[in-house]
Amino acid sequence: MSTNQSNEDNAIRPLCAELALKAQQELGEVPERVPEDVETVRTWISKQPHLKARQDAQFLVAFLRGCKYSLEKTKLKLDNFYAMRGAVPELYKNRFVGEKQLNIIKTACLLRLPQPLQLDGPRIHISRYGQYDSNKYSIAEVMQVNTMLGEIQIREDDNAMVCGFVEIIDMKGITTGHMFQFDAVLIKKLAVLGDKALPYRPKGFHFINAPTMAEKAMSIAKSLMSEKIRKRFHIHSKLETLYKHVPKECLPIEYGGTNGNIQDVVDIWTQKLLDYTDFFQQDAIYGTNEKLRRGQPINSETLFGIEGSFRKLDID
Repeated sequence: MSTNQSNEDNAIRPLCAELALKAQQELGEVPERVPEDVETVRTWISKQPHLKARQDAQFLVAFLRGCKYSLEKTKLKLDNFYAMRGAVPELYKNRFVGEKQLNIIKTACLLRLPQPLQLDGPRIHISRYGQYDSNKYSIAEVMQVNTMLGEIQIREDDNAMVCGFVEIIDMKGITTGHMFQFDAVLIKKLAVLGDKALPYRPKGFHFINAPTMAEKAMSIAKSLMSEKIRKRFHIHSKLETLYKHVPKECLPIEYGGTNGNIQDVVDIWTQKLLDYTDFFQQDAIYGTNEKLRRGQPINSETLFGIEGSFRKLDID
């Protein structure tokens, strides 16, 4: 390990026995080699003139795990993770913990449940987009907060980093106001962000309480995804079919389960966001300077194709 890194920078939280076994069996994690792998990534970062990245071990090990310890994939994903900040300004500009971000959390539209699917299973997310006021907030503002929760998970949520996450999208309360905010360009960007830049892997997206007008929008969204991601999309007309993927007891009390109640989840994550105020303040200094990149720049066009081609999509 390099001598100029503090012990805190080099600290990696030990995994519980079940997750440690899963990381070794499914991700190819070799515990005694992890410090060396982290150091290799740090050395690579230091040689990239265009890249200013965080280098603490807990952060870097999340990318190594997310890329199953392929160093080349880890470098690419880490590079994309920071390049996205310039390519998707609607999500990353002014990404600070302020009144707006806290109020969005308090609408209970973005939930991360306290217990994973099982000890060595994925984290369970519930997104309830009908809960936020579409006259007050845009979908981009809500998704910005979603990226903030994701970055806290990169640092704190071993289940999500080792096993991925299962996302339940509850469409109850979705109005025409929400539907008018549906933006095929943003959906495409989010799909690419999830695929190419984030270290945690989606294990399944489950839509519940979907109104008929939303189904066309969902079919558009599906068409913009890679085959791998598309196979993970499920639309449930009743909760019983969801329970085959996410057992009832794994859901919050309000959904008939025993996995916390929604207000407690909101309170925990409101406090977490507050605890990360300085983190997001400092985070603005990290990113890429595409003018300094050797070779082709990574920007909106190279990541997403010509934006205009998505603007023509019609959901009438």
